[in-house]
Amino acid sequence: MEKHKYTKYEKTRIIGARALQIANGAPVLVKLSDDELKKINYSAIELAKMEFKKGTLPITIKRPLPLRKEE
Repeated sequence: MEKHKYTKYEKTRIIGARALQIANGAPVLVKLSDDELKKINYSAIELAKMEFKKGTLPITIKRPLPLRKEE
Protein backbone atom coordinates (compact mmCIF):
# COMPACT_ATOMS: atom_id res chain seq x y z
CA MET A 1 0.00 0.00 0.00
CA GLU A 2 1.33 3.39 -0.97
CA LYS A 3 1.73 5.91 1.87
CA HIS A 4 0.03 9.19 1.09
CA LYS A 5 1.19 12.49 2.47
CA TYR A 6 -1.79 14.66 3.35
CA THR A 7 -1.78 18.21 4.60
CA LYS A 8 -3.39 18.82 7.98
CA TYR A 9 -6.31 20.46 6.17
CA GLU A 10 -6.85 17.45 3.90
CA LYS A 11 -6.65 15.07 6.85
CA THR A 12 -9.19 17.12 8.81
CA ARG A 13 -11.55 17.30 5.83
CA ILE A 14 -11.30 13.54 5.19
CA ILE A 15 -11.93 12.60 8.83
CA GLY A 16 -14.79 15.10 9.13
CA ALA A 17 -16.48 13.89 5.96
CA ARG A 18 -16.15 10.25 7.00
CA ALA A 19 -17.42 10.96 10.52
CA LEU A 20 -20.51 12.58 8.99
CA GLN A 21 -21.05 9.48 6.85
CA ILE A 22 -20.74 7.21 9.90
CA ALA A 23 -23.11 9.42 11.91
CA ASN A 24 -25.65 9.13 9.09
CA GLY A 25 -25.56 5.33 9.14
CA ALA A 26 -22.72 4.31 6.82
CA PRO A 27 -21.11 0.98 7.70
CA VAL A 28 -17.92 1.14 9.77
CA LEU A 29 -14.91 -0.29 7.93
CA VAL A 30 -12.90 -1.40 10.97
CA LYS A 31 -13.78 -4.30 13.22
CA LEU A 32 -14.09 -3.31 16.88
CA SER A 33 -15.31 -5.16 19.94
CA ASP A 34 -18.12 -3.84 22.12
CA ASP A 35 -15.56 -2.88 24.78
CA GLU A 36 -13.55 -0.83 22.27
CA LEU A 37 -16.70 0.93 21.09
CA LYS A 38 -17.66 1.75 24.67
CA LYS A 39 -14.13 3.03 25.32
CA ILE A 40 -14.41 5.59 22.51
CA ASN A 41 -18.02 6.31 23.54
CA TYR A 42 -19.34 5.34 20.09
CA SER A 43 -17.78 8.53 18.66
CA ALA A 44 -18.08 8.85 14.88
CA ILE A 45 -14.98 11.07 14.84
CA GLU A 46 -12.89 8.49 16.69
CA LEU A 47 -14.13 5.75 14.36
CA ALA A 48 -13.18 7.90 11.34
CA LYS A 49 -9.71 8.52 12.84
CA MET A 50 -9.22 4.77 13.28
CA GLU A 51 -10.24 4.15 9.67
CA PHE A 52 -7.86 6.89 8.50
CA LYS A 53 -4.94 5.39 10.43
CA LYS A 54 -5.61 1.93 9.00
CA GLY A 55 -6.02 3.30 5.47
CA THR A 56 -9.47 1.82 4.90
CA LEU A 57 -11.27 5.04 3.99
CA PRO A 58 -13.21 5.08 0.73
CA ILE A 59 -12.29 8.74 0.18
CA THR A 60 -9.68 10.07 -2.25
CA ILE A 61 -8.12 13.50 -2.69
CA LYS A 62 -7.75 14.99 -6.15
CA ARG A 63 -5.13 17.67 -6.42
CA PRO A 64 -4.90 19.91 -9.47
CA LEU A 65 -1.75 19.55 -11.52
CA PRO A 66 0.40 22.64 -11.98
CA LEU A 67 -0.06 24.51 -15.23
CA ARG A 68 2.59 23.77 -17.84
CA LYS A 69 4.12 26.61 -19.78
CA GLU A 70 5.14 25.68 -23.28
CA GLU A 71 8.02 27.42 -24.93
